[in-house]
Amino acid sequence: MNIDNIMNIAIVGGGIVGLSLGYKLSKKKGNRVHIYEKENEVGYHQSGRNSGVLHCGLAYKPGSLKAKLAVSGIKQMVDYCKKYNINHDICGKIVVSSDENESNLLDDTAKKGQLNGLKGLKYLNNRELKSREPFVSSYKTLLVPEEGIVDYMGVMVSMKDNIINSGGNVFLNKKIKKITEKKNLIYIDNNSSIAYDIIIYTTGLQSDINYKKFTKNKLKAKIVPFRGEYYTLKDHAKELVNHLIYPVGNPKFPFLGVHFTRMINGDREVGPNAVLAFKREGYKNSDISVPDMIDYLGYSGFLKFIGKNFAFCVNEFSTSILKSSFLKKTQKLIPDIRTNDIISGPAGVRAQGIDLEGNLMMDFDVKTYGKQIHVINAPSPAATSALSIADHIIENYVK
Repeated sequence: MNIDNIMNIAIVGGGIVGLSLGYKLSKKKGNRVHIYEKENEVGYHQSGRNSGVLHCGLAYKPGSLKAKLAVSGIKQMVDYCKKYNINHDICGKIVVSSDENESNLLDDTAKKGQLNGLKGLKYLNNRELKSREPFVSSYKTLLVPEEGIVDYMGVMVSMKDNIINSGGNVFLNKKIKKITEKKNLIYIDNNSSIAYDIIIYTTGLQSDINYKKFTKNKLKAKIVPFRGEYYTLKDHAKELVNHLIYPVGNPKFPFLGVHFTRMINGDREVGPNAVLAFKREGYKNSDISVPDMIDYLGYSGFLKFIGKNFAFCVNEFSTSILKSSFLKKTQKLIPDIRTNDIISGPAGVRAQGIDLEGNLMMDFDVKTYGKQIHVINAPSPAATSALSIADHIIENYVK
């Protein structure tokens, strides 16, 4: 970003990435930042419906943008929480393998973490494991001490307040219908009273739609919504989980697998699965949008993904319709858990980019068009990395 420029900036999307951008940009004296959010509150979709975990960059491909921004992002997010008294806890997590094959994957994961600069990674012996998580069954266990939990909604409300206190504004219930560019300035919905130097779209599940709508360009990818469903542990079963307990992830997919999370409010969750949502913002099986389904079911890249990963898709869908199938995955980590220990909990929807060849887009993706900047793909750990994503966009795209 040119430090000599004072700018009027519009940001479309009031999730944690948009708010982080607004917070960073509003810190420069003279900048005026306006956030436009179509819902009646910030963080209504992905940002406010995740498990609240601070990811430190363990399993991401070394050298990837995702790995770099995760390592920087967690440090910045923790510093932000300390500065503004946001509830958080660097409680650490364990990653569990169940057999020799998974142990080899765990070793590969640990090597990636070391290359990404993580500190304190350690394999736990059985006594150390039982001291930390007495109910976990494990063939080999990796401790990741730098991971934690946080109140992301608290972070977002704080960022909103900071933007407003810096002279900006956050407009709720405001869906952008049209933008007009005149004399190198941007006007929103024919409102001639505010001219913006740049407009940034951080619209998550709608990012590909907005890119095509406002640039008139084609995109060689599509956002497909994958719903992640959680169960909540009942009060009597909370003692089964002390911190964060993860399986070894399948490196083919960006989904982390069903895992146990101690929430910042003291609750315990287990999940998520990864099932196709029947609506871009569909948080229940009964949420159906025919236009949304036609959009991505008719996309060749999605059909190729299904063809390549049919068994995975069927397995994940079974955990959505059968509690017993979901429970089986949880018992791989904690054998003592029973069906009467868990009740249906919340769900989130992940905006997952899929390219024309049916490959999941694993890294962050940003595209520009004139005075427009579009964050197309921002997968996990986008919440953790939001402040470093903001830095990346400001340094490389805001001109």
